Amino acid sequence: MPDFDTSSLVFTDDDLPYEEEILRNPYSVKHWLRYIEHKKAGPQNAINIIYERALKELPGSYKLWYNYLKLRRRQVRGRCITDPSYEDVNNAHERALVFMHKMPRIWMDYCSFLVDQKRITRTRQAFDRALRALPITQHHRIWPLYIKFVSLYDCHETAIRVFRRYLKLCPENTEDYIEYLASIGRLDEAAIKLAGIVNNENFVSKHGKSNHQLWNELCELISKNPGKVKSLNVDAIIRGGLRRYSDQLGSLWQSLADYYIRSGLFERARDVYEEAIQTVTTVRDFTQVFDAYAQFEELSLTKRMEEVADNQNPSEEDDIELDLRMARFEHLMARRLLLLNSVLLRQNPHNVHEWHKRVVLLEGKPHEIINTYTEAVQTVDPKQAVGKLHSLWIAFAKFYDSNNQLEDARLVFEKAIQVAYLKVDDLASVWCAWAEIELQHDNYDGALKLMHRATVPPPRKVAYHDDAETVQNRLYKSLKIWSMFADLEESFGTFKACKSVYDRILDLKIATPQIVINYGMFLEEHKYYEEAFRAYEKGIALFKWPNVYDIWNTYLTKFLKRYGGTKLERARDLFEQCLEHCPNKFAKTLYLLYAKLEEEHGLARHAMAVYERATQAVLPEEQFEMFNIYINKAAELYGVARTRQIYEKAIDVLPEEKARDMCLRFSDMETKLGEIDRARAIYAHCSQMCDPRVTAEFWQTWKDFEIRHGNEDTMREMLRIKRSVQATYNTQVNMMSAQMLTSSGQVAGTVADLAPGAKDGMRMLEAKAAQMAEPTAKKPAPQGAISFIRGETQGQAAKDKVVNPDEIDIDDESSEEDDEDETEKDLEEALPVKKQMIPSKVFGSLRKDEEN
Repeated sequence: MPDFDTSSLVFTDDDLPYEEEILRNPYSVKHWLRYIEHKKAGPQNAINIIYERALKELPGSYKLWYNYLKLRRRQVRGRCITDPSYEDVNNAHERALVFMHKMPRIWMDYCSFLVDQKRITRTRQAFDRALRALPITQHHRIWPLYIKFVSLYDCHETAIRVFRRYLKLCPENTEDYIEYLASIGRLDEAAIKLAGIVNNENFVSKHGKSNHQLWNELCELISKNPGKVKSLNVDAIIRGGLRRYSDQLGSLWQSLADYYIRSGLFERARDVYEEAIQTVTTVRDFTQVFDAYAQFEELSLTKRMEEVADNQNPSEEDDIELDLRMARFEHLMARRLLLLNSVLLRQNPHNVHEWHKRVVLLEGKPHEIINTYTEAVQTVDPKQAVGKLHSLWIAFAKFYDSNNQLEDARLVFEKAIQVAYLKVDDLASVWCAWAEIELQHDNYDGALKLMHRATVPPPRKVAYHDDAETVQNRLYKSLKIWSMFADLEESFGTFKACKSVYDRILDLKIATPQIVINYGMFLEEHKYYEEAFRAYEKGIALFKWPNVYDIWNTYLTKFLKRYGGTKLERARDLFEQCLEHCPNKFAKTLYLLYAKLEEEHGLARHAMAVYERATQAVLPEEQFEMFNIYINKAAELYGVARTRQIYEKAIDVLPEEKARDMCLRFSDMETKLGEIDRARAIYAHCSQMCDPRVTAEFWQTWKDFEIRHGNEDTMREMLRIKRSVQATYNTQVNMMSAQMLTSSGQVAGTVADLAPGAKDGMRMLEAKAAQMAEPTAKKPAPQGAISFIRGETQGQAAKDKVVNPDEIDIDDESSEEDDEDETEKDLEEALPVKKQMIPSKVFGSLRKDEEN
C-alpha cells in the first residue's frame, strides 16, 4: 500500500456502519463500493485510501481497479505533465497491470495516459508490453492507438517498423501505410507497397477504391517522381496497365510520357507519344494524348527559342535545331485529322465512310491514295462493312481513270466484280459504273459487251432472293443491269437487239410499270403500234392494281389517240376489262376517258350509261363532283329536262351535306324553268334534312323564294314545315337523351359498383334525386289533407289506363288554334304587312253598339 498522508484522515460517526460492514465482509465488492460512494464527497486522499484498502483485500477485482484508475487520472487532469503526481498515477497503473494484464481497457487507458504525457519511449514500450500480454484477438483494439501515436512524431524509422508489424496482422490497412510513407517522402517504398496491392487480386480497399483507381494512383506516383522511385521498372508497370485497362489508355500513355519528360529523356517521351497516337482506339484517348503531345512540343519549342534569344551569339546549329523543332510541331498539327481518321479506322476497319474521308485527306498524294484504296479493299469484309463496299471499288477505279490509266481501272473493275457482296444491287452498281466509264471513253461496243457479260444466265436456275447463292449467280435478274442494258441498246444498238432486251425483261418478270411504258413508247417511236399494244398487254398481265394503273392509263390513251373511233368495240372491250377490277381510287379518270370516247365516237346513251356507272364506282368524296359532270353532260346532250331524274338519284345517294347543295341546285333549275310548284316540293323535301338551328342559310333561301314566287298560304306552309322539322330534331335529341338516361340507369343498377367509370357526375345526381324522392313517395298523407299526385305517377297511370279507340280528342282543336296563332306571328314577322286605320263609315251602326 503506498504512503498517503493520514494526518488529515478523520472518521465520523457516519462511517462506523460502513467500517463494521467491511470488517464483517472484507471480500465483498458491493460493500466496498457502497463505502466509496458514501465518501465520494469527502477529500480525495480519503477516497484513495479506501480504494487502496479495498484493492489490498480484493486485488483481482476489475471493477475496483478500473474505477480507481479512472479516479486517479481525473484527479491529475489539467496539471502540468512534469508534476510528480503523474508518476504516482503511472505507478498505480503498473500495480494494476500486475493483476489486470489481460484486460485491454486497462492497457488502452494506460497507453493513452502515457501518450498525453509525451513520454515517447515509455509509451512505445507500454504498447509493446500490451501487445505481448494480450491475446491476438484483442490486438485490434491496441493497434489503432499505437499507429496514431507513432504518426504524431518524426521518428520515421520507428513508425515504419511499427507499421510493418501492424501490416502482418492487418494487411488490409496497407493504404494507410502508403499514405504515411508518401507524407514522409519515402516514395520508393510507397510505390513498392502500392504495386503489391495492385497485383494482389484478393486485396479489398477499405476506402472503397477499385483496382483501377489504385493503378492510376500508382502510375501518377511513379510518373511524377522518377528521381525518388528507383526500385520499380516504371515502363514495364505502365505498359502492363495499358494491356490491362484498355478503356483508359489515354491517361496511362500520358503518365508514361510524363515519366520520361520528368526524367529528362525528351526523345524517349516523343517516341512514347508517337506510339500512343498510333495505337489508341478511342477519340477521347486520342484527344488526351494529342493535346499533351502538342503541349509538349510547344513548350519544348518555346524553351528552345528563349534559350536562343538569351544567347547573344547563336550558332548555325541552334538555328537548324530551332527550325527542326518548328517543322516538327507544324507537321504534328497538320497530321491531326489524318491521325484522328486512323483512330476511327482502328475502331472499325470496316467503316467505308472513314476510308473515303481518308482519301479526301490525302488529296494531292496519289501514291498514298492508291495505297489507301488497296488497303481498304483488302481490309473491309463485305459481311461486316458499314456503308457500301462497292463504292470503294468504284472510287478506286475512277481514280485511275481520272489519271488516264484506263487499263488499271479495268483491272480494278475485274477484281471488283468477283467480290462476294451482300446484295445483288451492289454488284450491279459496279457493272453499271464500269459501263459508264467505257461510255465516257466512247467505247460503246465495249459497254454493250459488258452488259452482255453481266446478263448471261448461270448454268442452273437460281432464285433472285436466295441468299445461299452468290450475287454473281443472281445478277442476271437484276433490274438495274437490264434497265441500263435497254438504255444502251436503245441509244447505240439496233431495234431488234433492243426489242429482244425488253422481251427478255418481260420474260424474266422483273419489269416495272415504267419499263413496260418505256417499251411501248420505244415501239411506238419506231411505228410498231400493235407491238406496243401487245407490250402493254403483257405488262398488264404482270401487275395487279394499283400498280397497273399507269400502264392502263397509258395504254388506253395511246389506243384512243391511234385509232379514235375506228375500233370502237375493241376500245370498249379494253375499257370494260380495265374497269372490271379497278379500285374506286382510280376509277374517276378511267370512266371520264371512257365517257369521252362514247361522246366523241359512240352513242350518247352509252355515254350516259358510263356516267351513271361512274357515279357509283368512284370514291364517296368524288361522287358529288361526278354527279355534277353527269348533270352537265346530260343537259348538254339531252336537255335540262333529262337532268331531273339524275338530280333525284343524286339526292338519294349523296350524304346530307352534298344532297342539300344538290337540292338547292335542283330547285334553282326548276325555278328558272318556271316550275314553281316543283321547286317548292323540292324545298319541302330538302327541309327534312335541314335543322333550322344549323342550316339557317337554306331556310333563308326558301323564305326568299316564297317572298318572290309565293303567297301568304305558301309562306304559312313553309313556316309550319320549319316548326315541324325543328320539333322533329328536338324530339330526336330528347329520345337520344332518354335512351342515354335509360342505359345509364341500367348501368347504375347493375354495373355501377363494378365499373368506376360508370359513376359520372350526372348519374350520381340522378341517383341522389331518386333517393330524395323515395321518402316523399312513401310518406303517408295525413287524413283530411288534400294529396297531389306527381307528374310521373300521372304519366304512369295514363299508360296503365285502357285506351278507348272511339274516344273524341277535344284538345286537338285548341292545339291547331295555337299552331295557327304561332303561324300568324311568324307570318307577320316574315311578310312586311302594314296596319292601316279602317274608316268608321265602314262599320256603320256596329261601331256605336260596340262603344256602348
